[in-house]
Amino acid sequence: MDVPSLTPQQRAAALEKAAQARRERADVKARLKRRELTLAQVIEMAESQPAIAKMPVFSLLKALPRVGTTTAREIMDEIGISEARRIRGLGEHQRAELLRRFSH
Repeated sequence: MDVPSLTPQQRAAALEKAAQARRERADVKARLKRRELTLAQVIEMAESQPAIAKMPVFSLLKALPRVGTTTAREIMDEIGISEARRIRGLGEHQRAELLRRFSH
């Protein structure tokens, strides 16, 4: 598959769009860490915000307070979520189980 050739303006626009998406995801993860957002709120946001929907579930879990790399991996293994899975790709049961585990 050939990569489409872009004009310099198209390339700059694509780079800016990607940077904006990274900023949005970083902001959501920081707000999760500070407990300004809940996991349920982020999953709901993913339904209307493509940048959030494309966030890896692994990164989302690691952003939760008191959840690190090992805990995130263990939870994902127990639920049956691939490390490559994005929020948008979660199944109904996977989503429900994550919400059950993290709703306090």
